[in-house]
Amino acid sequence: MVVFAALADWWGSVELWVVQLWFPLQFVVVMAVVVPVCLLAALAVDRAVDRIAAASRGVRD
Repeated sequence: MVVFAALADWWGSVELWVVQLWFPLQFVVVMAVVVPVCLLAALAVDRAVDRIAAASRGVRD
């Protein structure tokens, strides 16, 4: 639980820092983080679905 508490404290600090920024800077910071994370998540889901579909059909890469 120590790791979770440290992570929660860190996240609280980051959140506080972001909300105190001027709105256009908030937008830039959030987009700089959210867009790459969403792209990586989409790629991971796409690969996982492709592998599961290929395995269910019995097709090898």
